[in-house]
Amino acid sequence: MHEKRPGSFYVLAAFFIVFMLFLYGPTITIGILSFQGPQGGLTFPMRGVSTHWFHQLFQQQSVGDIWGAFRRSVALGLMVMVTTVVISVMGGLAFRKRFAGSGPLFYLIIASLIIPSILVSLGVGLIFSQLGWDVHWATSGFGAQLTWTLPFGLLIMFAIFNRFNPAYEEAARDQGASAWQTLRHVVIPIIAPSLIGVALFGFTLSYDEFARTLLTSGSHNTLPLEIYGMTTNVTSPVLFALGTLTTVFSFAIIAIFVAFAVAAQRRRSKLASDAGKATL
Repeated sequence: MHEKRPGSFYVLAAFFIVFMLFLYGPTITIGILSFQGPQGGLTFPMRGVSTHWFHQLFQQQSVGDIWGAFRRSVALGLMVMVTTVVISVMGGLAFRKRFAGSGPLFYLIIASLIIPSILVSLGVGLIFSQLGWDVHWATSGFGAQLTWTLPFGLLIMFAIFNRFNPAYEEAARDQGASAWQTLRHVVIPIIAPSLIGVALFGFTLSYDEFARTLLTSGSHNTLPLEIYGMTTNVTSPVLFALGTLTTVFSFAIIAIFVAFAVAAQRRRSKLASDAGKATL
């Protein structure tokens, strides 16, 4: 027999549906409007259906540098991703040992998450200007974005290493492995799925970041800044086509990282199974 659902279930279900519409409604709307016909505009009703504006996106634009901004965003995202992964792992390993000042340092790292992003961007830009250094997306922009991605990476690594069983490392050392061999052949394979998660955080947060790049990118925009600039100049659905493609790109990146994480998890399970059989 089916038990009757309480009234709160329907209230929460309605709230969830409204939340999902609020979350994905604008993205879906932009995706639909990007398929306007050649005479289409920025609003409904649609005037035909075509891929005209996607073709226009790959033509020379009268304003902006879309693909240059895209290349810069991808390059910056990769730089931030690699740096975040490396420093997060090193930080996680360091914080396993309660060194002097680890507590204040932890809170100092986390504090960057609650500081308004625009103030971080302003502060980094002012520091570079005062020191006489050029404000550039690969230097000041890179540093400003690390203040956003590193705390997330470190928090993930802290959680992972708090649950990490040191017996694996002890067993490796008993077999004569050096510290580097233990890290490379034991620790890294075990935490590989988490490293992929940190990498995904680092890349996606950097790729989409606007506020912390606004005053630190110099004369060359990243893609979020370029899109923002185009909203004041471009009055055709080509802007929607760009938004649709960047959304698809973001989902593709997530799918790739998830595939790597699943593969790493399966490899870890196989290694654990092989190790268990070897001990029998």
